[in-house]
Amino acid sequence: MDGMVPLQKQILDYTASLFQEGYLDDQFNQLQELQDESNPDFVVEVVTLFFEDADRLLNELSKALVQESIDFRRLDAHVHQLKGSSSSIGAQRVQRVCISFRNCCQEQNIEGCLKSLQQVKHEYSLVKTKLETLFQMEEQLVAGRG
Repeated sequence: MDGMVPLQKQILDYTASLFQEGYLDDQFNQLQELQDESNPDFVVEVVTLFFEDADRLLNELSKALVQESIDFRRLDAHVHQLKGSSSSIGAQRVQRVCISFRNCCQEQNIEGCLKSLQQVKHEYSLVKTKLETLFQMEEQLVAGRG
């Protein structure tokens, strides 16, 4: 049990750094507050659904941007959906990049859209890795208590 205290502190410090570095916002805290004994995997389940949705949307966006004739309204709808789902889990940096991506869609700026897609992919990849790390640490903590 004594080995758990440093791990708990490590989890708290790591989580705090995700907020300080702007990866997460208060929405993530609100998500955690919905988790309880009756649903101990709530946050992991919601975030996993976000990962699946984001992967699908990023794939759709990539395909849409290589078309000969780009449907900017459809592109914007996909970005809007990604912005909403990233906002719902508190993935602040992904959400912010989606806002500028949507501006490029509305301006029908192909270069801006391509650049924004790369930024979204980058920020998404970072937050996904960081959240997976957090969940692994929490899993270790639970396993140590078991």
